[in-house]
Amino acid sequence: MLLIDQMFWPHMLAAVWFVVCWAGYTRYAQAKGRTTPCLASVLHLYREDWMRRMLLRDNRIADANVIGNLERNASFFASSTLIILAGILTVLGASDKAVSLLADLPFVQAATREMSEVKLLCLGVVFVYAFFTFSWCMRQYNFAAVLVGSAPMIGERHVTEQERKAFAERTARVISMAAHQFNQGLRAYYFGMATLAWFISPWFFMLVTTGVVLVLYRREFHSDVLEVMVYTQTPTFDTAKEKSE
Repeated sequence: MLLIDQMFWPHMLAAVWFVVCWAGYTRYAQAKGRTTPCLASVLHLYREDWMRRMLLRDNRIADANVIGNLERNASFFASSTLIILAGILTVLGASDKAVSLLADLPFVQAATREMSEVKLLCLGVVFVYAFFTFSWCMRQYNFAAVLVGSAPMIGERHVTEQERKAFAERTARVISMAAHQFNQGLRAYYFGMATLAWFISPWFFMLVTTGVVLVLYRREFHSDVLEVMVYTQTPTFDTAKEKSE
């Protein structure tokens, strides 16, 4: 009984740490993104600029194509998630062979069949969440496409400037909501990859989960691409003089 407890509690601790890291980082990123420039907040500003410029042109084919490409990205990940889930279900049906195969690998901690099935079920839950997230993302991009199609034209006199501004902000907000769901789905993939480390060792699982959080934080708040997007060149005296001439 003591041996079982010693084998069980590290896995329980690792699972709790996994949930705390995932949920905690999601809450932290949302809160920090309201006060600090990050990929999500900066891209939302670009989407507002995009929608304002869209209202200044009659031909919106390019804008509709961009929305379609974004939706296809989400569709690709949703389809890939179904394939991954099919693989997980296949492994669950042959858990005995999977356990024996893992036992032959170096550095893999021995685990019972029941514990291996629990790990597979947890991995399946992660990718089920990813599927629902990507599918909801696809629907929201559909909504954005409808909004783009209903955008007021340039010559419509009954549409005020305030209404145009409100429409641009509303449409940008819908696209940002879809992008947020896409980002949530990508995070599920990141943490799903971390879950694979659980089959090696619960301690290694905790280490990899912590590494995933650090990678996500670095990319969303301190990446090179973020620095480029927020950078605005300040004109020097010489460049300002050249422009005036």
